[in-house]
Amino acid sequence: MTTADHVIVGSGINALVAAALLGRRGHRVLVLERNELIGGCIRTEEATAPGFLHDVMATTFVLFITSPGYAELGPELHKRGLAFADAQVPTGVLMPDGRSAVLRRDRGANVAAFEAMRAGDGAAFARELDRMGADLPLIFALLGGTLWSRPTLRLLAREAWRRGLRNLAAFFGETLGTARAWLEQDFASEEMRALFAPWVLHAGLGPESAYSGQMAKVIAFALEAAGAPIVQGGAQNLLNAFAQLIRDQGGEIRTGADVARVLCDATSGAARGVQLAGGEEILARKGVICSVTPHQLYERLLGGAALPSEVAEGVRRYRYGKGDMQIHYALAAPPRWRNPELGGVALLHLTPGLDGVSRAANEAERGLLPAVPTICVGQPSALDPSRCPPGRAILWLQLPEAPRRIKGDAAGTIATPADGTWTEAVREQFADRVEAILASHIEGFHADVLARRAYSPADLAAMNINLVDGDPYGGFCGLDQFFLWRPLKTSANHRTHVPRLYHIGASTHPGPGLGGGSGYLLAKAVG
Repeated sequence: MTTADHVIVGSGINALVAAALLGRRGHRVLVLERNELIGGCIRTEEATAPGFLHDVMATTFVLFITSPGYAELGPELHKRGLAFADAQVPTGVLMPDGRSAVLRRDRGANVAAFEAMRAGDGAAFARELDRMGADLPLIFALLGGTLWSRPTLRLLAREAWRRGLRNLAAFFGETLGTARAWLEQDFASEEMRALFAPWVLHAGLGPESAYSGQMAKVIAFALEAAGAPIVQGGAQNLLNAFAQLIRDQGGEIRTGADVARVLCDATSGAARGVQLAGGEEILARKGVICSVTPHQLYERLLGGAALPSEVAEGVRRYRYGKGDMQIHYALAAPPRWRNPELGGVALLHLTPGLDGVSRAANEAERGLLPAVPTICVGQPSALDPSRCPPGRAILWLQLPEAPRRIKGDAAGTIATPADGTWTEAVREQFADRVEAILASHIEGFHADVLARRAYSPADLAAMNINLVDGDPYGGFCGLDQFFLWRPLKTSANHRTHVPRLYHIGASTHPGPGLGGGSGYLLAKAVG
């Protein structure tokens, strides 16, 4: 019978970070992945045509390179082939009438450009990011630290002493503000508001969501400081580096290994291992770590076990957010943007502006296909020409406002199924809507398209069991289901009510993204 110190269920970024850190500390780890490929939402394929390498889902690793996990593991990963490609212009926005704005990795250039758009906007941007820099230790501790811990309590006590209780309360009150409030109060130009409004969607929020203002500021700070890097040669190379590191440390990774249930000791109730779908049992000397959604953990892997009432109620109430849609293009030539400056932007949003983002997000939340969706356009081959044949190009599109279940079409032109499911016809018609917007900004776009591949929320859910109905964030990210209350109101860090059974992944604190935060925090706690 196979035995390891820690058995890890799932192989997304959090699982890989946990496995690598535990292995570095001398623990023997076994990673079990039900699919034939590791990586979770990290996946590189020739999705459109031979020679065109697409990151099917996640592609930008700014959260990873700024994470404590990368600070500790980065040198070893680079020894095993990891390299990043980046741009000096990490993001920008393009509006229907051709107006645009970009964010560079240069504070002085940003302030000057924003000031030129509207007097006062550059100064407001500098002032806000300076404040962010001063508050970073506290902000990062709350966003990425162990919340239920003595160090966090000591930090809050020091901040209360330094600032005063009333000022500390004021700080927390400000962090709960919305992106709309921040953008409308601080910036006069529509381009500035449009530049940052779409980024809250990548945190699973909308412009009117509580704490979306703080997240927009954090993202702006991170993009300016660290850019929007992608993995050289495709995100698969990050997975290859992790896999080699884990194995070099004595760990093991098994794919095609579907865990059916967690095994618990009859006497103590503690997790003692797992059973695979084929019946094989694998024992864990120190613990079982599950990188899954709460429903997967408590209803499937612990299926049949009596749950404490507060846990059962928490799982029943756990809910998921909007879906995600991906579209990939293989192009005969780099896109000829009508504004040539945009050809070097890593991630470009196409949107009517703040109100357009708000409208599309609201339509998706109500189950409608947005009439004018917010389109995130990644240009990987502009950063990394190895992604495609010479002279060609690829585009990576993300639609973060897709309904998980469809109730209708906000534009009234796409017939949607009565049962709310995503069909191939709906997917391609919605992709056509997106393409029409994209093509309006690129000269000769249709003639340059060699191939297109679209993935609906249903397609993404079929690829990854944790993407429930295509939600890429592991669950709704609103305030009542985040921070201290993620995943359950009774959750405390990454422990469960079952001894030696731990819960990590996007559904747990610090939430979704490619930072590997929950894997890092758990490895530090149990390693």
